[in-house]
Amino acid sequence: MPMAEHPAYPVGLRLTGRRVVVLGGGQVAQRRLPALLAAGADILLVSPSATPSVEAMADAGEIIWERRPYADGDLAEAWYALIATSDPDANAAASAEADRHRVWCVRSDDADAATAWTPATGHSEGVTVAVLTTSASGRDPRRTAAIRDAVVEGLRDGTLVAPQHRTRTPGVALVGGGPGDPDLITVRGRRLLAEADVVIADRLGPRDLLAELPPHVEVIDAAKIPYGRFMAQEAINNALIEHAKQGKSVVRLKGGDPFVFGRGMEEAQALAEAGIPCTVVPGISSSISVPGAAGIPVTHRGVAHEFTVVSGHVAPDDARSLVDWPALAKARGTLVVLMGVDKIGRIAETLIAHGRPADTPVALVQEGTTAAQRRVDATLATVAETVVAQDVRPPAVIVIGEVVRVGPQSTPDQP
Repeated sequence: MPMAEHPAYPVGLRLTGRRVVVLGGGQVAQRRLPALLAAGADILLVSPSATPSVEAMADAGEIIWERRPYADGDLAEAWYALIATSDPDANAAASAEADRHRVWCVRSDDADAATAWTPATGHSEGVTVAVLTTSASGRDPRRTAAIRDAVVEGLRDGTLVAPQHRTRTPGVALVGGGPGDPDLITVRGRRLLAEADVVIADRLGPRDLLAELPPHVEVIDAAKIPYGRFMAQEAINNALIEHAKQGKSVVRLKGGDPFVFGRGMEEAQALAEAGIPCTVVPGISSSISVPGAAGIPVTHRGVAHEFTVVSGHVAPDDARSLVDWPALAKARGTLVVLMGVDKIGRIAETLIAHGRPADTPVALVQEGTTAAQRRVDATLATVAETVVAQDVRPPAVIVIGEVVRVGPQSTPDQP
């Protein structure tokens, strides 16, 4: 009876240390090889040529590449074969050999003639999702990929409920929420947020995500935790420890990245001292994402080969400042200032006084990546008055340097 009349039987192959033969070094091999490598397979590639990416795998010693066409006997020691050459006759001969040796074989050119099909796969926290169509005649790769994506995304962001029956270890996750757009949080960060019992959130975190949390999740606004003027961070640390000790899964949702002016290490140290497990989930820093969203590259060939990110929450002449402003004034790269809207006038004066040209372009991007984003352009000489005239308010990322003029949106002194 023809194989096409029966659905495929799904199974997971354990290929660690086992020979897998790949025939053909083109785009199909380029797409399939990473997953085979991740499975720990011992891979032999047989092909006269290969794409640059596949060749790089061979150069790195990840695969063995024999630069020749297929020859009978190549599949004799294989457990699994991927046949993807541009020669139909070679593909047919290799497929026949696979049958003789009882080697499961995938064919990129003729699924009906294959003994195995490659499913559309995705991964989410220790789970592999694999989607197969029921028959070769009904194969629709776009649909299987769409189903896979929907399932994986649902598992990752918590919209597809899949309760965990094992006991979760209480602890705290320091999650970088990105610059503001809820779509820019990392996949892992969004999944941990969906699994949380308690969320302690900064005002600069992606607030829209909080509305998606189940009703039982306790959301605490970090800005409203009672504390004295100089005790803000200590109070937040105590709240994290208190809820974690109650056996709850706690997410500390922060804007940007936890370790870029986010006091994430202070919280991690406090948790370590209290014996609380802590997971750090990096986030997209506003220092690069917000300029990018406004059409400004922080580096650009022939314009800037470096960029420096500094905090502007204290002025250059403040004794608490740790920034070497005179050195930055002499540097030729891009300068990105965070938390500096109210100090930008004094910052500009200091940079000019130590050598930065007064006509150096400046861009201020307010509420970057959100629906309220706007960009205001100026120069070092005019930025102080421009901030007042255009009513620029925090949060805003300030970019100083010639890269401001690179993008098509550069219009000095205009909002």
